[in-house]
Amino acid sequence: MARPTIHDVAAAAGVSVSTVSKAVNGRYGVAEATVDRVLRAVSDLGYESSLIASSMRSHKTGVIGVLVADFEPFSAEVLKGVGTAMRGAGHDLLAYSGSLQADGEGWERRSLSRLSGTLVDGVIMVTPTVVNVAAEVPIVAVDPHTGPADLPTVEADSFGGAWQATSFLIELGHRRIGFIAGRADLRSSIARDAGYRKALADAGLMFDPSLVGSGRYRQDAVREVAREMLSRPDRPTAVFAANDLSAIEIMRVAAELGIDVPHDLSVVGFDDVPEATQASPALTTVRQPMQRLGETAAGMLLQLMRGEPLKATRVRLPTRLVRRGTTAPPAA
Repeated sequence: MARPTIHDVAAAAGVSVSTVSKAVNGRYGVAEATVDRVLRAVSDLGYESSLIASSMRSHKTGVIGVLVADFEPFSAEVLKGVGTAMRGAGHDLLAYSGSLQADGEGWERRSLSRLSGTLVDGVIMVTPTVVNVAAEVPIVAVDPHTGPADLPTVEADSFGGAWQATSFLIELGHRRIGFIAGRADLRSSIARDAGYRKALADAGLMFDPSLVGSGRYRQDAVREVAREMLSRPDRPTAVFAANDLSAIEIMRVAAELGIDVPHDLSVVGFDDVPEATQASPALTTVRQPMQRLGETAAGMLLQLMRGEPLKATRVRLPTRLVRRGTTAPPAA
């Protein structure tokens, strides 16, 4: 009689081969009733004695994967936090960036198909384009894009941080405040736009769409938008940028146009990456706890890998304004 295969088990249990693999390994993402059904089929068919099943049950890589779209300052800081949390946890860390077209979607699906179940025991995805992916291992998303989130997620309070930044500029006396937005498909970018508008509304200031541009976190796009905004005869006296690298690029454009920061133009960023303190003058910005985002995501992932329930599947960490040298009251 032929030895039963994993396909026989899947057919008997009425599930996919992938689900059998997860159930046999005791992995995340399979309902308890489904696991029971699969294990009954395993027992009935005698598949448990198969060498394949034995090797599947014992296979653990001891590796945690961190998937990023690109190695840039934000993801680098998140990686540091993951590394800190993993010290002493008995896991190695694999940072992985798959081939990605600019602003592309679906990179995490390709990366997960290559890594999950064979190379890593769990995954942290940083700024994933989709948050409803399925895999044979537990997954936590950091700063996800828009759309319904089926995965546990960790992000910073982008709305509150943007409100703080804009309100601070208003308190300094600025009334024409520009905003250079990030990517429209990032939930955090949308929240920063909303926080900017809410601060204007709270101060009784009219929202002016001509003072808003989309930089999409791309240097060339930020330069184009900033040059157009700062070349106007009625240019803003302050600009809030959706991230620090965009804010620093705005400062470069201002210098090229002979506009002094902060005497003629105040600039505020978001993130507080190391480059913010290295800028001249040092950048006023909203600090989001990037390393703590990584630490929190790693802690949640380790809980899932141990089979422990999470206290919360949606975690939002606070942000705060850091005042430095790029902001001042508007010139008379």
